[in-house]
Amino acid sequence: MVRLPVIHSAQELSALIEEMGMLPAFEGRIAGFSIEACIDPAYWFPDEGEGFWEWKGPVIRSSGAAYGKFFGGKAGYIMPDLYAEFANCRREGTDFDARYAGGLVRYEDKRVYDVLRERRSLLSRDLSRLSFGPGGRKPFDAAITRLQMRGDAVVSNFEYDRRQDGAPYGWGIARYETPEYRFGADFVQRVYAHEPEESRELLFDHLRRMLPGAPERELWRLIG
Repeated sequence: MVRLPVIHSAQELSALIEEMGMLPAFEGRIAGFSIEACIDPAYWFPDEGEGFWEWKGPVIRSSGAAYGKFFGGKAGYIMPDLYAEFANCRREGTDFDARYAGGLVRYEDKRVYDVLRERRSLLSRDLSRLSFGPGGRKPFDAAITRLQMRGDAVVSNFEYDRRQDGAPYGWGIARYETPEYRFGADFVQRVYAHEPEESRELLFDHLRRMLPGAPERELWRLIG
């Protein structure tokens, strides 16, 4: 089982993500390797004050990490240098248009991606509406999950509705961007710098150093 330090604040979480390079939010097949496993339970669903769910946006901004549903459809963080390798693996070394032309991307995913690429940055409710119209939340949720899993979309922040007095309320609303827009020229230059298999090896070597006791097959599964 992986032993990570106990997290009590957004600052500690940001520092751990920067140290580890990538960190799933929820427990998976590598026991202990998740925020859920290492956070003080008082900050997972706090009775009062802020906890993990309120920290998500601030941690994205402070760490600079990519955030999204990268790990078996479940969310997590990946630092930008590793995310370029991760996206290259998941994209199999080819850009979105080439994959769509080759029949590797669903039409529903292209509808979402085309809107996101054109508008650059959108809250989930606006991206859903522009992609599928009113009532299109179900196909949108499936498509945006696939886009995140394949390295074509990330969450750049979580934003809140405001009361008349300016106070935030409700759950944070995800703001989506393409990685090319989120990380800019450095990502564009790095994402296809290696062959996909080289990127997989680089990610595996990093995870092997960070998680020396984890089964190799689970590290490969995490990389995808």
